[in-house]
Amino acid sequence: MASLHWPARLIVVRHGQSAGNVARDLAHEANENRIALSSRDADVPLSDLGREQAAALGGWFAQQPPEQRPDVLLSSPYLRACQTAEIFRDHGGSAPDAPICFDERLREKEFGILDGLTTKGILAVHPEQAEFRRLLGKFYHRPPGGESWCDVILRLRSVMDTISLHYAGRRVMIFSHQVVVLCMRYIVETLGEREILNIDAAGDVANCAITEYRFDPSEGKTGGLVLHRYNATAPLEAQATPVTKAPDLIAGARG
Repeated sequence: MASLHWPARLIVVRHGQSAGNVARDLAHEANENRIALSSRDADVPLSDLGREQAAALGGWFAQQPPEQRPDVLLSSPYLRACQTAEIFRDHGGSAPDAPICFDERLREKEFGILDGLTTKGILAVHPEQAEFRRLLGKFYHRPPGGESWCDVILRLRSVMDTISLHYAGRRVMIFSHQVVVLCMRYIVETLGEREILNIDAAGDVANCAITEYRFDPSEGKTGGLVLHRYNATAPLEAQATPVTKAPDLIAGARG
């Protein structure tokens, strides 16, 4: 029986491949300073492959027993995350009438004046920020108008409070972004700066990969969430869908 403080399952999913991921790769290959996109980061849609990945994820969950499928869907309001959640549901990943609750606290890390710049572009346009980041480290560096990882963690702590208050004992799936997936690990597993940065350095979170926690009544005095799998791409591989691990639109997405 789940504790009154925890969901029975917590599954965090990175959105499918986006048009921004594709544009970022092209900008780096061309050695450009900026990524060629005309819309806000919040409005960047899924690529065709990203839609295929979201459908594969939903189809894989549709084949699981009902008690294995999420019954609460939470999503970043960014278009690529919303589309991933909707396609997932449309392909049977959850009940067709399951509402998708959009929560701005699950949005992508904000990059401020570094928005839209490649790594080369940051060095060329804002060399002082590149130096600040080197000195402070990616965990604490906050670009002007943007956020540090600590800022993201602060808003995610309140998300966990909401989940505990409203969805204890439920099967919760979150559709969000790479930094959010990592920062959720930091919170749930009570990790330190070095530990989470080592996980980040080991490789990108794949598009539509799942990170899953399950409630364990023997964990601690009142039970707790235990990591079951991280960055798992088995749902995509089972559907013979290409796996992509490109960082998000902004060069600092992993920063």
